[in-house]
Amino acid sequence: MDRYTSIARALHWIMAVLIIVNLILGIGHDALPKDWAVMPVHKSIGLTVLALTLARLGWRLGHRPPPLPVAMPGWEKAAAHATHFIFYAFMILVPLTGWIMTSAGTRPLNWFFLFDVPKFAVTKEDVLVGISGEGHELMGFAWAALIIVHVAAALRHHLVLKDNVLRRML
Repeated sequence: MDRYTSIARALHWIMAVLIIVNLILGIGHDALPKDWAVMPVHKSIGLTVLALTLARLGWRLGHRPPPLPVAMPGWEKAAAHATHFIFYAFMILVPLTGWIMTSAGTRPLNWFFLFDVPKFAVTKEDVLVGISGEGHELMGFAWAALIIVHVAAALRHHLVLKDNVLRRML
């Protein structure tokens, strides 16, 4: 069976956990206790996802993924490729829009309270900040929905179709 490389699998699962945790923190931050450092941790995870995405893209450029099963219908292959493209777009755009929004605020931006991260030269009045705020939220909800579809598709392949699609990433 063709599998993803161990580096690709490690990046996939580490990033999956970080992204899911961050979506929960971002979507649910108002419901969490105010004395928790939810937003600074959310921002730090977002910056980590952005950095890991760049590493993942670099790895992916040099290491082709294993082929999808020959018997898989063309529409499923197209859907898989489109989903992965959108995931990569979200892995860049969602953290980047968050960074832009944060840059317009007065609070410092740091990485897990260890060091400061430079901010973009924007203000709250800038159109880009408004677009980033709306886009960050909308993409976050869309990403959460797409993750649910992605997990459901992987489970369908593993439990119903009993093919090797999920095993390639395990």
